[in-house]
Amino acid sequence: MSRHPAAALAALLLLTSSAVTGARAEDVIRHPLPSDFPILSAVEIPPGKTMVLLSGAGAPVSDASAPARSLAAYGDTRVQTVGTLTSIAATLKGLGLTPGDVVRMTVFLVGDPAKQGRLDFDGFMQGYRQFYGGPDQPRLPTRSVVQVAALANPGWLVEIEVTAVRP
Repeated sequence: MSRHPAAALAALLLLTSSAVTGARAEDVIRHPLPSDFPILSAVEIPPGKTMVLLSGAGAPVSDASAPARSLAAYGDTRVQTVGTLTSIAATLKGLGLTPGDVVRMTVFLVGDPAKQGRLDFDGFMQGYRQFYGGPDQPRLPTRSVVQVAALANPGWLVEIEVTAVRP
């Protein structure tokens, strides 16, 4: 036992701090589900990695001849999912990242009038699988999908926000 407990504590904190900041950053650890569903059950981010949080993104206009800010201008859930994930991929690329660097995704879906106001999960998954879980991009994120009453743009059925980790 040290005669100077404060000095001993300071030395311990200095050693601990040095060990953490000097630690070699390991790869992100991805824990799959016990099924082939294309999301993860958990992700572990090691020390030394930079997390990048993207704001929510919605779909670009897919039919310029349709009335502005209408559902017809943006398409159904599948079309909007593909457009939104394409937009997110472009943002990630501008930051030096890829969709494979995404570790967390939150998806907001508005009920589709063509589906009696229920979210179109199948349409969402058709678009999502074009970006995640295939041979071109097998690194999956954790993910939540929720139905919301409305989004800021009345023509949007889909808004997605993601968190990526810089490799």
